[in-house]
Amino acid sequence: MTDPAAAAAEVGVFGGSGFYEFLDDVTEVELDTPYGAPSAPVAIGTAAGRRVAFLPRHGHRHQFIPTTVPYRANVWAMRELGVRSLVAPCSAGSLQPELHPGDFVVLDQLVDRTWGRADTYHDGAPAHHESFADPYDERVRHALLEAGRSGGITMHDGGTVVVIQGPRFSTRAESRWFRQMGWHVVNMTNYPEAILAKEAGIPYGAVALVTDYDAGVDGQEPVTMDAVFARMAENVAGVRDLIARAVPHLP
Repeated sequence: MTDPAAAAAEVGVFGGSGFYEFLDDVTEVELDTPYGAPSAPVAIGTAAGRRVAFLPRHGHRHQFIPTTVPYRANVWAMRELGVRSLVAPCSAGSLQPELHPGDFVVLDQLVDRTWGRADTYHDGAPAHHESFADPYDERVRHALLEAGRSGGITMHDGGTVVVIQGPRFSTRAESRWFRQMGWHVVNMTNYPEAILAKEAGIPYGAVALVTDYDAGVDGQEPVTMDAVFARMAENVAGVRDLIARAVPHLP
């Protein structure tokens, strides 16, 4: 199916493979946007009586590194499908000793340390400057927080994510600096997803799954890719359950 008019969804989810297995009656929709093709065909199905669109931000084969993810196309595709709430589960490294692998953080602030990424739909005349004081929608945040708590997940209400360029992980000095600044977790994809959703008028919320202690917190071992993927694999079911519980309560 290639015609977006033939499919519609209320809720959108960006995530990794396996997250959309809570959907029923799934149909894949191939879309094209003014910004090219999204990372993959969009899977559209039903959960809790609502139509949900799922898109793996890194592609089905995890072929897009954080710097090459087609963020503008991904968010635009959700907009074309009529999505009115966008949920973005993501992996993150802990910068603070009280945030442990396996914990979930419902983010409320963001620091952008990326560069060179296409991060606006307003790159022509007339000039437009989007308000970004609060990157994450409070209604989406609340739904995610309550869904996690009702499922027995260790949830942290609020946290600042520092988004780094990637694909490399932080040096010890960078991680120490981020921690001293009081930031909570580090990730590679929340920007420009958050600002593009804001420009597109889609309420956006992100929940970070803590997979590691970044470059080492309080003597812990530094992060490795294998450790991140292993932790994500262990927690796919928990993330999936959280999203399924949140869907009925999203705006």
